[in-house]
Amino acid sequence: MEYNKLIAISGMSGLFEIMGSKPDGAIVRSLEDKTTKFVSSRIHNFSHLESIEVYTIRENVNLLDIFKAMEASSEKLPNEKDAKAIKAYFKNVYADMDFERVYASDMKKMVKWLSILKANNIELKLPEIPEAENE
Repeated sequence: MEYNKLIAISGMSGLFEIMGSKPDGAIVRSLEDKTTKFVSSRIHNFSHLESIEVYTIRENVNLLDIFKAMEASSEKLPNEKDAKAIKAYFKNVYADMDFERVYASDMKKMVKWLSILKANNIELKLPEIPEAENE
């Protein structure tokens, strides 16, 4: 399973792997309970993890950069239900985050998603893009 095949779906908890697509939606598999189902794009929005960016006080950064900082940190992941502990955790792990525009619910998702990625042994990297050969 590769990081670039993972999506978040609006209105649904957790992360999903795209198994196939149809004109009106996608067939996805939950990383938490391994169930496969069809999800309609008419009802839900799909967000590829590789395209999600997080507000910082400088330039926006890719979610992958936040995950890597979280993984590199010696701090233990906080309980996803404790908003104050999560905010304190991110102030230590990624101090450049714009805490005015990144909501507590977003930080909770990041903690939960990293836990799911670790539980499924998913390598945190984007696929290499082959450089065009010079003619």
